[in-house]
Amino acid sequence: MIKQFLQDVYWGELDYLLIDTPPGTSDEHISVVEYLKSCNPDGAVIVTTPQAVAIADVRKEISFCRKVNMPILGVVENMSGYVCPHCADCTNIFSSGGGESMAQEQNIDFLGRVPIDPKFTNMVDVEGSGSYVHVFEQSSLFPIFQQICTKVSDKVSDKQTN
Repeated sequence: MIKQFLQDVYWGELDYLLIDTPPGTSDEHISVVEYLKSCNPDGAVIVTTPQAVAIADVRKEISFCRKVNMPILGVVENMSGYVCPHCADCTNIFSSGGGESMAQEQNIDFLGRVPIDPKFTNMVDVEGSGSYVHVFEQSSLFPIFQQICTKVSDKVSDKQTN
């Protein structure tokens, strides 16, 4: 299935191809890296939640990326707090900062924190049948994702010019 998805689909000219994989270093990860090797991918963005158990898995993913010479563009901490739908305050419902600490410890750029925002989830549910780009631009997560995307884009551009 992975081979078919990566090699048998005509993607055309792409700016980016994002592949979301489950946590871990399973056969799927090995297959993705193997099939993309000839494309010389720019790198991986590692996403973690702030809890210690997730960080332990991510350390294995980082080790895997380094073993297969997959550049790591940075780390994103997902579910880093909960945005109250009534007052917009962000509360840490899990531990916080684990992704950033681990990134520093591993000498990897930290790209940002993405909180859980029920308004965003609702927006996707309500606008799911149409385009929700305009609505997303008004959400509290838009500047966070924009900053993360800018950092990734800058890193990729820097790699290509060097």
